[in-house]
Amino acid sequence: MDIQSLLLQWQSIGVFDYLLPFLLIFALVFGIMQKTSLLGGEKPINVLVALVVALLALQFDFVPLFFREAFPRLGIGLAILFCLMVLLYLFVDSSSQKGVNYGLLAIGAVIGIVIISQSFQQFNWGGFGLAYDQYVGWIVGAVLVIGVIIAVSSSGSSGKPRGPGQT
Repeated sequence: MDIQSLLLQWQSIGVFDYLLPFLLIFALVFGIMQKTSLLGGEKPINVLVALVVALLALQFDFVPLFFREAFPRLGIGLAILFCLMVLLYLFVDSSSQKGVNYGLLAIGAVIGIVIISQSFQQFNWGGFGLAYDQYVGWIVGAVLVIGVIIAVSSSGSSGKPRGPGQT
């Protein structure tokens, strides 16, 4: 049996639509409950609450449909961000990495907004969907300008006066 057949079999029995979203929601809720000690930090209570929330979330098709729309876009967004990171770190010295990190953070935020917007637009949820294709040039330009400003300002001198013979 090859990988494609295995994935198709898992898809036909609902692994991607129900099991994985259930596990993700359960893990997130349980982790939040453990970290915040919201109900006294009792592990059995946290497991029960996480189980109930995860099962209730899958009661209707909202979660599987949203995950089906959002996660492929997330994968593409992460691939774009990774390619940018590889290309940027090839040409940036270690002294200006802080500025590059801020620039990548801004680009990642824009990618996240586009992913959420497009995913919400598929369901016509609350008018949140942005007509980003009209403004994508402006958004990318603004992010690049902000990134350049941050990179230049963070890679400048330390502001200390230099003595004779120092460069």
